[in-house]
Amino acid sequence: MENIEKENKYFRAKARVEEIRKFYSNLSMYVVFISFLAFINYWTNEWSYPWFLWAAFGWGIGVVFHAIKVYRGNLFFGKNWEERKIKEFMQGDDKTHKWE
Repeated sequence: MENIEKENKYFRAKARVEEIRKFYSNLSMYVVFISFLAFINYWTNEWSYPWFLWAAFGWGIGVVFHAIKVYRGNLFFGKNWEERKIKEFMQGDDKTHKWE
């Protein structure tokens, strides 16, 4: 029973890592492709009409939704951010103050 639970945890963790890898792949392709479009835009009309921003905006919406899906709505702080910060500050205080 314990081996099955460990295998399930492993497969869930592997799937989670795969989701994150796909997100970063999507994000890097976004940066490369939009940069390429910006270069073409500058080369053809020297920013007189920045048409590449339409593609950046459209694809950017997709990247944001992908990030929300992968990070499950906790884009900046994470699931246990508050608890980790409390422990971090308490450990920092231990060095400067003696707890009674």
